[in-house]
Amino acid sequence: MDFTNPLIYGVPCFLGLILVELTYSKHHDHDKLYNWKDLGASLTMGIGSTLIAPLVKTVTVILLFSWVYDVFNPIVEGVRTNIFGWESFGYAWYVWILCQLADDFSYYWFHRQNHMVRFFWAAHIVHHSSDNFNLGTAVRNGWFTIFYKPLFYVWIVAIGFPPEMLVVCLGIEALWQFQLHSQYIPKLGIIDKVFNTHTMHQVHHARNLEYMDKNHGGFLNTFDRIFGTFKELDEEIDIEYGVTHAPNSYNPLIILTHEYQDIWSDMKRSPKWKHKFMYAFGPPGWSHDGSTLTIKQMRKKLREEAEQERLNLELAAE
Repeated sequence: MDFTNPLIYGVPCFLGLILVELTYSKHHDHDKLYNWKDLGASLTMGIGSTLIAPLVKTVTVILLFSWVYDVFNPIVEGVRTNIFGWESFGYAWYVWILCQLADDFSYYWFHRQNHMVRFFWAAHIVHHSSDNFNLGTAVRNGWFTIFYKPLFYVWIVAIGFPPEMLVVCLGIEALWQFQLHSQYIPKLGIIDKVFNTHTMHQVHHARNLEYMDKNHGGFLNTFDRIFGTFKELDEEIDIEYGVTHAPNSYNPLIILTHEYQDIWSDMKRSPKWKHKFMYAFGPPGWSHDGSTLTIKQMRKKLREEAEQERLNLELAAE
């Protein structure tokens, strides 16, 4: 059965909604929401991603997803049967829901690893590199994530979901992710209990220490809650968007490659192969000499400093 990827219809809508938000912000005293050079860089990278993605996705569906599906779900006596014994899934409505849930589970781990593994972060940092949070930022996508993202989803077709169904679910998730990049949508009450919403995604794009590496979910926040990465927006905290080590450039090529250059520079800091490996595949911020810290190390240091300050106050009061 053939289906059309919903992103085909989504891209024109993306551009239209960016224009609407841009116009609205300029006429409602929110001039700083969009920076023209920043928007230009985001659109350039978005266009590049749009040109690269169809080729990669076509190869992925034909050569990877379809191949894995056929290998793990051969036709036995005229029936598509999974190698573990069950009949491969069809197109019933509940199968679509299960596939979308499997897609969201994979998206969570794909997204979380983009923040936990520096080599992946080098590709994903592109999306976080803007100091602005708006619908223009939503299309500021790295070009290199496209090449390894399918590996996080291949298990879904292996257990029996049709490849074309997965592609549609990937498109639906991308549509949801786009509209999350707006500051104009407030907290949504009961919807916030289940879904990944706009205020939660604001937290994800913040560089405030208490917010970093939180809310990795796709359209649900369920897996963030289960695996301990959920963080609700505190409206009393002033959000600072972007990354702690920004490219400081509007040149798309610099934005796309600056973290890879930094990885290479860091790998040369130590002659030990273990250190070189960790600079490339350890968590962002890791260093062999403690000159830079990971998010976990920074939070631990902050807690220790707070505890030491508390003890000092107690001693002073005695």
